[in-house]
Amino acid sequence: MDRTSALFFVFLALLAFSAVWMIGAYNRLVRLRNQIDAAWAEVGVQLTKRHDLVPNLVAVVQGYASHERGTLDEVVEARSAAISAQGPQEQAHAENMLTGALGRLFAQAEAYPELKADGSFEQLQARLADIETNLAVARRAYNVSVQAYANVIQTIPTNFVAWFNSFEPREFLSADEGSRDVPRVELPTAAQVS
Repeated sequence: MDRTSALFFVFLALLAFSAVWMIGAYNRLVRLRNQIDAAWAEVGVQLTKRHDLVPNLVAVVQGYASHERGTLDEVVEARSAAISAQGPQEQAHAENMLTGALGRLFAQAEAYPELKADGSFEQLQARLADIETNLAVARRAYNVSVQAYANVIQTIPTNFVAWFNSFEPREFLSADEGSRDVPRVELPTAAQVS
């Protein structure tokens, strides 16, 4: 075998290795992107459960604290905004607004002992707490998936495969700056409740 033939076979071997590596990198990117989509779908399932629970919660509270109309309207409006939100950032913002509104609703419910003692209210509150726990797990899984994907599309040499095949970065779910503040709640005085 002469030198030219040997170089040709080395070139073919490198070409075959590169092709196999590129196929593997592409498949890894597809798997990570699909993992993100599955994690986002799970977030959506938990959000739907949360959104479906809110009208029942509002109805129970309205029966005891009908004069808390502003807070009830705020919860209903925040739920509507959360349902219509698109994409992770808009969804996160809308959900943070709903969380704040629900927090204010529960804080105001503290002023109504008969509401707190209502079995339906306690059951709805417990279901919401379970959903919130599941939602936190789903959000965390989504962000971990986005981080793994981002690491692959931003590091050499897989970033070339990602760029060539138009793999776009995905957004993390994060809290809004305003949602990190403790909401201010003004509880009614005994004279206002009577």
